[in-house]
Amino acid sequence: MDEKDSTCNEKVFDHFFRSHAKLLRNYLYYKFGNLDQAEDIVQDAFIKLWKNCSKVHLDKAKSYVYTVATNLGISRARHEKVKFNYKDYILHRNTGITNESPEFIALEKEYMQKLKQAIAELPERQREVFLLSRIDKKTYKEIAEISNVSVKAIEKLMHKALATLRKTIGNI
Repeated sequence: MDEKDSTCNEKVFDHFFRSHAKLLRNYLYYKFGNLDQAEDIVQDAFIKLWKNCSKVHLDKAKSYVYTVATNLGISRARHEKVKFNYKDYILHRNTGITNESPEFIALEKEYMQKLKQAIAELPERQREVFLLSRIDKKTYKEIAEISNVSVKAIEKLMHKALATLRKTIGNI
């Protein structure tokens, strides 16, 4: 490939960025509905292109940045959904009125804080599977369909999540 047509050439890359970044940002904004996030994803996608410029020919660069950007957007949307669902669960969980002793309530609150922290520290996929299963009451089959992976993969992720949580805070 000729250097003047390489995505590693700064002028070529700069021209490519200027001619595609705005359209890509708009595409991501329309797809995911968050302008700030769309701008961040565009930057991340073009950084990834620059890091891999020797592997991505100029004629494949547009497809590359759109694919990378879409995947990043999907990943962030999935992460936001998990955070939203988990936050919603915690809010509903903590609003119940009980007749337990103040000591029991304090211990439960401390345990819930430990649980919340432990879940937050799980790797993204494990956290997502755990919350979909335990909070949204989805079956492994339903989670596998949502995630486009096999039921076996969901079983492994759930096993790892439970093992990590047990090690961190005890039996769940």
